Amino acid sequence: MKKLIALLTVAGFLTFGISNALLAQEETQTEQPVQTEQVVETAAQTNPLAAPKTDATFHEVLKKQFIDGGWEFMSIILLILVLGLAVSIERIIYLTLSTTNTKKLLAELEATLNKGGIEKAKDLCRDTRGPVASIFYQGLMRYNEGLEEVEKAVVSYGSVMTGNLESGASWISLFIALGPMLGFMGTVIGMIAAFDAIAAAGDISPTVVAGGMKVALLTTVFGLIVAVILQIAYNFILNKIEGIVNDMEDSSITFMDMLHAYSKKN
Repeated sequence: MKKLIALLTVAGFLTFGISNALLAQEETQTEQPVQTEQVVETAAQTNPLAAPKTDATFHEVLKKQFIDGGWEFMSIILLILVLGLAVSIERIIYLTLSTTNTKKLLAELEATLNKGGIEKAKDLCRDTRGPVASIFYQGLMRYNEGLEEVEKAVVSYGSVMTGNLESGASWISLFIALGPMLGFMGTVIGMIAAFDAIAAAGDISPTVVAGGMKVALLTTVFGLIVAVILQIAYNFILNKIEGIVNDMEDSSITFMDMLHAYSKKN
């Protein structure tokens, strides 16, 4: 819960800070249009070669489209992106830290069992990071109760570890669905506003219709961009989870075979 509250707080500050900055810059630009035009005209008259460039950068174009789409509604879509990326980054870091070199761990565990016995093997697993080592440790804790109990502990704790690996993925899938849905909602709201403007003008003006359509479609475009970005992160996370779970299952089989061989020797 504390982690979720922290993510929401950081995302809120980031989103509304960006939105306020964009809004403030828009107001500043609209307050001095005449002065800017006069400066440009004067510069063009005195030195035609010194005319300002009209090509906007990608950042300027993106900022303009964000403002044109309605910063109030677009901020919600931006918040969805920030939250989705925050959860995705947290999951990627967690899964990266949970990755274990299972072949090396099994080799060290076998050597430790043969030299130091179960207690030394417990120490090795306890000092090793990752879910695979945790599963081994839970199995070794029940070695004195029999190999059947060890197998039950390995299976049960493996399910717990799998749940821990998959936690948070449902939030990312929710944000993937919310992005386009909010974009489509903004499109519908923009279309309604466009028809209201047509009704107020009393005539179908191409300028009014085009402006309303642009505002309506921009929210959908940004919603789809959010969904694409989060979908890539989500698939990467699922691939990491699948790889770790496969390692857990394969290494658990080898671990049980190792304990069977150790029990026959002792």
